[in-house]
Amino acid sequence: MPKGNTVLSKILCAAVFIALEIAALVLVNHSGTLQSAGVARLSHRIAALAWGNSEQVRDYFSLQKRNRELADEVFALGQELGAYRERERRARADSIAAGFGASRDFEFLPADIVKLSRNRQHNYLILNKGYEDGVLPQSGVITPRGVVGIINVVERYYSYAIAFQNSSFSVSARIGSEGAVGPLTWDGRTRHGALLSEIPLQARFAPGDTVRTSGFSAVFPPDIPLGVLGESRIVNGAMYEIEVELFEDYSSVKYVTIAGNTGREEILALENLAAEEE
Repeated sequence: MPKGNTVLSKILCAAVFIALEIAALVLVNHSGTLQSAGVARLSHRIAALAWGNSEQVRDYFSLQKRNRELADEVFALGQELGAYRERERRARADSIAAGFGASRDFEFLPADIVKLSRNRQHNYLILNKGYEDGVLPQSGVITPRGVVGIINVVERYYSYAIAFQNSSFSVSARIGSEGAVGPLTWDGRTRHGALLSEIPLQARFAPGDTVRTSGFSAVFPPDIPLGVLGESRIVNGAMYEIEVELFEDYSSVKYVTIAGNTGREEILALENLAAEEE
């Protein structure tokens, strides 16, 4: 038998079977009360099953639509949160800039620390700003509570900075607003400890005095509060070395400000010229 006739025969048989089933149900339904009740219950079950399946299908496609809506809402909220954080960082940088209004040679840029090493002698930071944002090497990394590091390497979108908690890092610091000046370095042991050295014996100071950046470098603006003085001792009979308790908690710092000195190149050129003449 040809293949087409075989398919047609199967369809015809199926149609005849369905017609006979329907006829049988009609006869049973009209043959008595008990049979009619059975047919009614069967039809109700079939209708309930069909309705339930249709509702599940409807809920499934509705759930897909709702999931897409929720994904769009989460994305929009993420965009709003990012914009809010950027405004917050910009406001923080502007606040710091206003605090150093006299330091006209500095430009301030908010940044986030995306990686921070700890418990080493040579700790570092990685910031989420690079040369696309105007960051230059040898820019200072600060907060309102202290000095965090110095930019060392700059890539397109990120920067690498030497952390204050680094054995090779030092910052020029002053006692009070007009006191003695000396290098401030990490004590190498604690998160909040530092040492202020090379302070002359004739210098006047007392425990609890505030230590600030001196402004004698081209990296950091002057008068950033760093910490308070603690115990002191005389080194080699010639200079004081003073313990300093730092304000900044380096274990939790996340948001910072990059301070770039716009006059740095001119300062370096003058220093090189003076060195050549010597």
